[in-house]
Amino acid sequence: MELLIVTGMSGSGKSAVTDALEDLGFFCADNMPPKLIPTIAQFISSSPDANKKVATITDIRVGEHNLKKFPEAFEELRRNNVDFKILYVDADDDVLIRRYKETRRKHPLLERCDGSLTASIARERELTLGIRTIADYTIDTSKSSVAECRQRVAELFLEDPVSSLKIRCMSFGFKFGIPGDADLVFDVRCLPNPFYIPSMKYRTGLEEDVSNYVMNHEQSQEVLKRLQSLIDYSVPLYRAEGKSQLVIAIGCTGGRHRSVTFAEQIKNHLSSQGYSVSIKHRDIEK
Repeated sequence: MELLIVTGMSGSGKSAVTDALEDLGFFCADNMPPKLIPTIAQFISSSPDANKKVATITDIRVGEHNLKKFPEAFEELRRNNVDFKILYVDADDDVLIRRYKETRRKHPLLERCDGSLTASIARERELTLGIRTIADYTIDTSKSSVAECRQRVAELFLEDPVSSLKIRCMSFGFKFGIPGDADLVFDVRCLPNPFYIPSMKYRTGLEEDVSNYVMNHEQSQEVLKRLQSLIDYSVPLYRAEGKSQLVIAIGCTGGRHRSVTFAEQIKNHLSSQGYSVSIKHRDIEK
């Protein structure tokens, strides 16, 4: 049985994640108290006709007291030899505040935090911090559309999520913020910038002559060589630790030229070694 425990911040997009999981064949049980998860897992694993791909969605709606039962539920699952993974869905605080104001929905902790949405989000983040730390997968929806969120879920779970490490290479612009779900962040702002070449200013690193301009410098070749060496050393260590998702983020100033070129180079390098790699150019259209 594949058991995926989905949790995260209210307003972060767990509904979109749930819809995407259902499209991939998962049976999804929403608003599930943690103490009931082992019971559900035992029932499904012993039933010959039950769907063996199961996702339970649990968040602050079950109450603070119930949410604190997660560690006990995890221990019981381990005692019962249930193989499970944890997916944490997150978004920046300012994004969560904007979404609540746009939808006019009420945060589950609003009354307990004297009507303060900011305090409610801070309290929820405090309560779920421990779970986020041990999560096997993290999806940050701060700068993602619903379609992009569904695509990310498909990348992670279209195949067996426990079979291998899923690597995502991401380019971004530092001026737009560091990706919240990045595991490794590399800065290539030290390299020659095509932005200052008039014919390349408004183009991207996906175009061959722009990419060639970036890489036809000795310092770019040396930086790439050293990054690949570090990544080649680190990835097996992440696999040995049982990590299921690795996000490698490459940043330049605007996220259109140098970071795009390097993300593509690293993606191709990892793909040539047989790793499951996807790529995202977060800020390429900005």
